[in-house]
Formats: sequence, C-alpha cells, structure tokens
Amino acid sequence: MANQAIVRHARKEDCPLILQLIQELADYEKESAANQATVPTLEATIAFAPSDATGPKTSITPNTEPTSSTKPARCLLLFTPEGEPAGMALYFYNYSTWRAKPGIYLEDLFVRETMRGRGYGKRLLVELAKETVGMDGGRLDWVVLKWNEPSIKFYESIGAKAMSEWVGMRVDNEGLQKLAKLLD
Repeated sequence: MANQAIVRHARKEDCPLILQLIQELADYEKESAANQATVPTLEATIAFAPSDATGPKTSITPNTEPTSSTKPARCLLLFTPEGEPAGMALYFYNYSTWRAKPGIYLEDLFVRETMRGRGYGKRLLVELAKETVGMDGGRLDWVVLKWNEPSIKFYESIGAKAMSEWVGMRVDNEGLQKLAKLLD
C-alpha cells in the first residue's frame, strides 16, 4: 500500500493542509495550544514546489524553491492511492563537521492516526533517506519524545539508533532575546 502512495513536495496552496497536519501533530503530542504556525508563516518559511508541478515526486533532487536562511524548510506530503492526505515530513538541511558532509534534519514526521500501520511513515523516511544518499549526505537526524514508545520502536525497527549520550538544548522566546543581547 505504501508503495502506491503518492509522495511529493508541498506546493504553496498546500499550506492549509500542512497547518492542519501540524495541529494534529500538536494534539497528538498533547501540546495543542503550543502551535503558533499560521498559513502566512508557513508560506514565508517553506521552500515550495511549483504550483504547476504534477504527479508524484520522481527525483531525489527536490524541485522546489531554493532554501535560504528565511525559507529553510521543505515539506514532503504523502497521499493515499485515492488521493487522501495521510502524512507529512517537514525537514531542513544540516551539516556534520566530523564527516564534512551535509545531511537532513527531520523536524516533524506525522501520519494521521487513521492512516497508521500502512507503511506511510516508513515511506516518508525512505524518501528522505534517498534524498540524503543522493546528495552524498552523512546522516538523517531527528528527535522523538521519550514517552512516544510506539514511534521509538518503529524507528528502531528501521535501523535508527537512540542517541542517549546526547542532551537536546534549546534557547527560545525571551531566553533567545536575552542571549542575543548578552554581550551588549
């Protein structure tokens, strides 16, 4: 079934769908009120495929606007063979200093609850792996919430390894503003 699904890079007109999927992800992660994304902010920050692009994604090289510091992200959308939206993979490029190679950081992988168990999450990860390999990338990275045991088991089943020796760090909101002015 997953092999018959249609995977393509998002187009600008897909922003309402992307926003809906992001909200469903926030709901699943028990963070419904934390989602600050809007259609205009998604339009301003995702590199989109042309609106006249048709058919499934056929190349490991994305046919999208170029990424930049203000449009750093790309989004793969997955549709059932019947054309129903089933999931997304929102990602951006990163870099490994020790490997001196580019890579992909998967910001969010989401498959709608009613669509799980059909191989759609695996299909989205396979597409990202193909893109990473196609650009001679060193790795595909992502994080998963510690309580999300079903996802952790799924990721381990496809060969992902937990990076338990690393601790995620973040500065945001007021902390980010304060850090930016720390030496002023």
